[in-house]
Amino acid sequence: MTQRFTDREDPNPKQAPSPPAPWRKKARLRRIVLTILVVGQCGIASSTMIRVLPYHGGDPLEISLAIVFALLFFGISVGAWFGIFGFFVRLTGGDRLSLAHRHPPHTLKEVPLARTAVVMPIYHEPIERTFASLRAVYRSLEATGKLEHFDFFILSDSRDPEIWLAEQSAWYHLCKTLKADGRLFYRRRLLNMNFKSGNIADFFRRWGRNYRYTLVLDADSLMAGETIVQMVRLMEVEPSVGILQTCPILVNARSIFARAQQFANRFYGPLFTAGLAALQLGEAAYWGHNALLRNEPFMRHCGLRRLPGSGLFGGAIMSHDFVEAAYMARGGYEVWLEPELGQSYEESPPTLVEDLTRDKRWAKGNLQHLWLIFFAGKIKMAHRMAFLNGIMSYLASPLWLTFLVLSSIEATRLVLSPINYFPAQHSPFPAWPEWHPELALALASSTVFLLFLPKFLAIIDVLRRRKTADFGGALRLPASVMLEAMISALLAPIRMLAHSRYVLEALLNLNLRWAGQNRTAETDWRSTLISQLPGSIIAFCWAGFAFRLDFKFFLWSLPVVIPLILAVPTSMLLGRVSFGRMLKDFGLLSVPEEIQGCSLIDDLQRPAALGGRVRGLTAFQAAVVDPGLNRLHQSLGRRHRGEAGYAFLQKLRLLCLQEGPGALTARELSMLARDRDSLDWLHQAAWQADQNSYWAAFHVRGMK
Repeated sequence: MTQRFTDREDPNPKQAPSPPAPWRKKARLRRIVLTILVVGQCGIASSTMIRVLPYHGGDPLEISLAIVFALLFFGISVGAWFGIFGFFVRLTGGDRLSLAHRHPPHTLKEVPLARTAVVMPIYHEPIERTFASLRAVYRSLEATGKLEHFDFFILSDSRDPEIWLAEQSAWYHLCKTLKADGRLFYRRRLLNMNFKSGNIADFFRRWGRNYRYTLVLDADSLMAGETIVQMVRLMEVEPSVGILQTCPILVNARSIFARAQQFANRFYGPLFTAGLAALQLGEAAYWGHNALLRNEPFMRHCGLRRLPGSGLFGGAIMSHDFVEAAYMARGGYEVWLEPELGQSYEESPPTLVEDLTRDKRWAKGNLQHLWLIFFAGKIKMAHRMAFLNGIMSYLASPLWLTFLVLSSIEATRLVLSPINYFPAQHSPFPAWPEWHPELALALASSTVFLLFLPKFLAIIDVLRRRKTADFGGALRLPASVMLEAMISALLAPIRMLAHSRYVLEALLNLNLRWAGQNRTAETDWRSTLISQLPGSIIAFCWAGFAFRLDFKFFLWSLPVVIPLILAVPTSMLLGRVSFGRMLKDFGLLSVPEEIQGCSLIDDLQRPAALGGRVRGLTAFQAAVVDPGLNRLHQSLGRRHRGEAGYAFLQKLRLLCLQEGPGALTARELSMLARDRDSLDWLHQAAWQADQNSYWAAFHVRGMK
């Protein structure tokens, strides 16, 4: 059968030949229970909120306040119940409907493996960290004795010649180190269409039919070979499963910010993922990495066409993973999130600024899903709800900001305006304003209770499993929980303001720059001031207004105002590696991988020894001067065709020879670096140049 991957969704998707799965009735029942609990809870909270308001929702301002509060409370309630569901799932020994419980590891040992591709899309990533990660995964698979079933692909979208030339050199030396010739491949796209999803699609068009499965990794992903082998075997015995998603654990955190994220992910995450998996079952989401895809249905059903609308709802789909999961399910295949699959890792952004930069891209991508919720055909309700949940994770911030603004207007009206006893026009009966502080206190307490209940359940879960030593011990664990809660409280208003801006920019369809992520560097003052100072100024002005208006209102505003005013020093402090190291030395915000150790992470942290670097030379200079690297890049280059283009390349060669690479733009250097004849000509000319030329100084350093 000929398989083809296109960027067009299949208008008549072929259904997988399988009867209705028994888990569907259970999933429907669980979701009905969740809906009743959340809607009932929100109804009670919203009616209480209306009673708290002075005029009991008797005018447009108070109606607006009640509606915004109901939406915010709905999101809080859903998150809390995910944690509660997860707690009871773990309390009962796991979900009996999950794949891991359906097929325990000891029953899978005799299942033969199928050909699987391990792909890592990269774009301007830290080369040493990225290739060390791939090396660790390769060695872990090699240790299982099943390496012959796997091939590895580095799929580069890097545009800067200094980066992609270094990638090519690192790939070559990694192949030699691992003896992976013919098993570890590198490809760089010349045209960056449709971001990461386009890179994956390019792989499937070229090589997808050669493999039954594809494991997708991010540049910071780590997965144990045993886990990967188990995933392939699960897919082999479950032919109706199209995507199998693991729950990546955050590791290698160094700054305070990253350590707080890592602790929350490791300590609270198991409850939420267990609850989410129990509610989604075979209609789970795909997170874009650390997941196994079944190639044939993925190529047939998951091609992403460009959105046909205008503005935000036109062009390439940015957050592609949720959409691909929805298309896979529409094609009749199951998508599973499996919390029991361990040793799947990723890393947190090291700083708040970098984390918010990533959120800016995700905010726009998630808001695009509004079009799919209403206009994409045959999408299952579970995946429409997943779209909505992703959208609300960012819309919650402007809703919170709106609630604060409306509350400020209400407070201003009550202080500065006389009481309006007849808010309804033409009514002969007065409306007496009422205040119920006891109801307001109960409402605030219930909201805080829902926010913190999953954290208390996580503590109970760890105590029940006698795992406190994995998080620093019985004394350090409560301190870590309190520290993480304090950091989260400080960051919540900062995220609120940033996400509100991102949502507005997305709705206005402002240009979004696609760039590589900073995965290791600390925060600098300039980027922090640009990111946080405007919010601090706004908060300072709001605090002054609240103080002049009413002292009680000023006190009410402080939990939001203080973190925003302190956003710049907070961001700088949390982004410091030295302070994160101090917390680690004190045993705070510790996770099991730090205390128990992990061979996979240890392998990652060993020096990469990738080679391919010549001391004192840039990647382009080394590609010209070093004989071995020059031959390597020539073998990966192409021969240019066409007289006009050849004449332009000759001009660039001469300019590079006479004045050096600094005289050329990055695009011009890329043209030379990917042209085989130009690399050969420059190498010969550089070594024959006289002692006064630019290239003479690099002769000795270019010798191997």
